Amino acid sequence: MEQRISLITLGVRDMEAQAAFFDAMGWQRVKTEDGVIAYDLPGQTLCLYPAADLARDIGVEAGAPGGFSGITLGYNVRDKSEVAAVLARVEPAGGRVLKPAGDVFWGGHHGYFADPEGHVWEVAHNPFSPLGRDGAFQWNGAS
Repeated sequence: MEQRISLITLGVRDMEAQAAFFDAMGWQRVKTEDGVIAYDLPGQTLCLYPAADLARDIGVEAGAPGGFSGITLGYNVRDKSEVAAVLARVEPAGGRVLKPAGDVFWGGHHGYFADPEGHVWEVAHNPFSPLGRDGAFQWNGAS
């Protein structure tokens, strides 16, 4: 696993209100599919996604004490096979796999793990957002 974060995903209750905040702060949205609001940052992307849908995707309960916080860190890989390879290293390193590698309805492939402190990470291959040579991520593909 390279030393980088591709995505920071915030699970939010009110997508438009949260997006209106970032818009008012001068951030520019990038084109996305329905259900996701994204802002490209230098080398990574901040995504807004419905909190209940994100928790359901991970397979955890939203809002439970000591449970899912509503934030995921995303680590994107260059090839679909890398998702399972990264997840295979999680438990020997002291983490916990929350969702094994699998295909996603939007055409990608991903899985989730929790680090030893319980922070949730998504490992994903997004064929529509190829990484740059240096591993940089942008929502519609890095140049």
